[in-house]
Amino acid sequence: MTVSQSPVLEFPAMLHGPIGAILRAVRAEGRRWAREYLKRGAFTQPRRMLQVPPGEVLIMHSGAEFDITPHPRWRVHLFDDIFMSLNDGVPKEERQRMEESFESFCLSTPWGALHLAVSPPPPRSAERMAKRFAALLRFWDVLQGPRYAFWFDRKYTLDELVRDIYGMTLEAWCPGGSASVREHLTLTVEHMSRATQEDCMEAVLRVIPVLVEVDTEFKHREELSDLGFLREHLCALSPRDFEDVSSAYKYTVTMQLAAWDRALGRH
Repeated sequence: MTVSQSPVLEFPAMLHGPIGAILRAVRAEGRRWAREYLKRGAFTQPRRMLQVPPGEVLIMHSGAEFDITPHPRWRVHLFDDIFMSLNDGVPKEERQRMEESFESFCLSTPWGALHLAVSPPPPRSAERMAKRFAALLRFWDVLQGPRYAFWFDRKYTLDELVRDIYGMTLEAWCPGGSASVREHLTLTVEHMSRATQEDCMEAVLRVIPVLVEVDTEFKHREELSDLGFLREHLCALSPRDFEDVSSAYKYTVTMQLAAWDRALGRH
């Protein structure tokens, strides 16, 4: 019986090293990608890739930087700096199309799918997040090898990482879903990818009570727990603002709740 081997996981070499060197390399790669897009209308893999051995720690958030003395490490969170130079020379009217093309390119890679799931840029709509989650699921097996630093002094498995960031979101979309994070995420993708506006509304309304309960900073907790108030204010959001909370992603929903909380304090 032949046992199939897991594919080797490779990440761009520019994401490994001291912080300063990574930032310089990422911005240089962004400029290269900008030139490439202007010339070819597409993107290619970084020129140099490095294997990520099993058990290697990938730093996914700046809050997880744990070195007093800087050491070369995998700092995937610094990939965000690509956008400092990705627009170089790209006409303003072309930038949205370019950014969408770049996201599609990133989602075709394990490193890009991981980054866009862990640190999703706007828009964070149900439709867009479903695509990001689906990409992460495609690379689920190969991404099992590393460990992920998202908070200081804590190393996660992939399952633990996704549960920490998206546990509330998964439960909002699929209440009482599978105990397996992978299966729960798969069900969530199925629901999100075909969700109507009302489906999104219901998912957001399911996640809000949990967010209000755990966030002690809210001053107008009664109003923020009132279903009528919430539905009325969600319906009053602009299409763009509703789109951004429609995935029930806890950070964007919390920001919207904070905005309502501040507005209530001004009355």
